[in-house]
Amino acid sequence: MNLHPAALDRIETVRRIAREVAGPAADVVDRQGRFPREVINALKAERLLSAYVPQSLGGHGAGMVELGLMCEALGQRCASAAMVFAMHQVQVGCLVRHGHTPYFQDYLNDLVRQQRLIASVTSEAGVGGSVRTSICNIAQQGEQCSVRKEGTVVSYGEDADDLLMTVRRSEASAASDQALVLVTKRQCEMQQISSWDAMGMRGTCSPGYVISAQFNAGQIVPDPFADINAHTMVPWAHILWASAWLGIATDAVARARAFVRDTAKRMGGGTPPTVSRLSEVAARLQLMRAQVRERAQYYATLMHQPDGGRDTLSSVGFAVELNHLKLNASELVAEICTKALRITGTTGYRNDSPYSVARHLRDAHSAALMIGNERIHAANGALHLVYKDDVL
Repeated sequence: MNLHPAALDRIETVRRIAREVAGPAADVVDRQGRFPREVINALKAERLLSAYVPQSLGGHGAGMVELGLMCEALGQRCASAAMVFAMHQVQVGCLVRHGHTPYFQDYLNDLVRQQRLIASVTSEAGVGGSVRTSICNIAQQGEQCSVRKEGTVVSYGEDADDLLMTVRRSEASAASDQALVLVTKRQCEMQQISSWDAMGMRGTCSPGYVISAQFNAGQIVPDPFADINAHTMVPWAHILWASAWLGIATDAVARARAFVRDTAKRMGGGTPPTVSRLSEVAARLQLMRAQVRERAQYYATLMHQPDGGRDTLSSVGFAVELNHLKLNASELVAEICTKALRITGTTGYRNDSPYSVARHLRDAHSAALMIGNERIHAANGALHLVYKDDVL
């Protein structure tokens, strides 16, 4: 990875925030199920919520590889903070790449100045978890619009400044004829309809809300949602989520390694029986790291092509391989954390141990549920009927 010195400096800044802010707060965030606001505030202070915004609009102009490494660093210390940062960057990516009108350019300037936090409202009651289906619709009279949506899972909705919502374009539109709408919290009434006392990722604070919003037609992202979803939303989500999961797995293996080393010292320099398991889990981590970072680099390469890699991003092959990333990374993070637990034993099982991987394991099991793996396998299976791969 050839990164600009400024990018390396920003990555090191995030690593410092991970060590000095996210790590010390992680257990409290998890135990209390509260938003990791000290981490997000530290990222805001370094103007990193606008990391991807182009330099011409005041941002850093960061790339996918850089963002992935940032999510990975945060994931090593606080998975909830890493996931909030990742989800926010997905929303920023959608606006930068598809919001070409003056309204969105002005909004991105505001994002840079104010370090606004954007939450996603893609879930909806009654659609069975399908992001590409909407029930709620825009009601429009002239330039004035309104929508009412029942979002089943709205991560950090209470702490966000703005919401990016999927909706049907009109009452007459098909469920798949969707639009993406950016609304500020001041334009919304939000009624919480569920709680978030979850097994893991507790700091993402993801209850359900009924959201009623009044907004201007200019706040509808101009590009077709099918393109936004295929070219930006899904690739960014799978790559940045996987990067956060890689951070979880990395720290779990680091704790297992430290435990084995400590065991060796207590044995007077002997070889603990768990060394073979350590080798096995380290190999799985290397496999996960290679796939996650390769996809980030590949996507970055596509974005630098003259046409932004449009044909590739729209291809069956790209969709299949991207789904493979999500499936593999989400399974590997849980597998790696489980193997780390078996190495550390009851010491890793305890919450009050320096070798504890309990939080890691609970957070890791969220990965297969974020766009359920069964749904992705079903979609990928259908795509494989027409996908030819590189078979001679």
